[in-house]
Amino acid sequence: MKHELTVKSIELFEKKGFSETSIQDIVDAIGVTKGTFYYYFKSKEALLMDIHSSYIDNMIKQQKEILEDRSKDCRTKLYDMVYMLIHNIELEGKSARVFFREIKNLKEENLSKILPKRDQIRYYFEDLLKQGVANGEFRNDLNIEIVTFGILGMTNWTYQWYQPDGPVSDKEVAQMFVDMVLNGIEESS
Repeated sequence: MKHELTVKSIELFEKKGFSETSIQDIVDAIGVTKGTFYYYFKSKEALLMDIHSSYIDNMIKQQKEILEDRSKDCRTKLYDMVYMLIHNIELEGKSARVFFREIKNLKEENLSKILPKRDQIRYYFEDLLKQGVANGEFRNDLNIEIVTFGILGMTNWTYQWYQPDGPVSDKEVAQMFVDMVLNGIEESS
């Protein structure tokens, strides 16, 4: 039931927005009572926090697995991390839109738990770029922080425009993004 409440809430938050969706809307949509909702979530914001935590925790876990793969070079890991972000937006499009659009509705207490996790995504990219500089795959004069923000800006914004059933696959979009980045940061031979 908790999963069903979450799935329906994501759908409603994505369609109507967090502020415009009431608990009554959620329970009516799946045919349960408010008591059922409150059994699983103490508030609508607690539900939103659960959605945010689940989304970001999954991203961090996947990103960490990519970074820990010792069989791949930094260029390949960069592609894998960019692809992972875009692919997750494809797989969890509604959750991604809720994550990016509705973070503004988290109170400071909850935001203070999500922001460090969001920062961890950035730090993992920075670590990868530093490793690529150290081993000669990337230029040594990079502003790693700005390059990281550029990568995250490109990938995170895809939730707004990427169409999984469109003419370009998530793999192709990831490759295009990585090609743009690498042509600007790859060490020339």
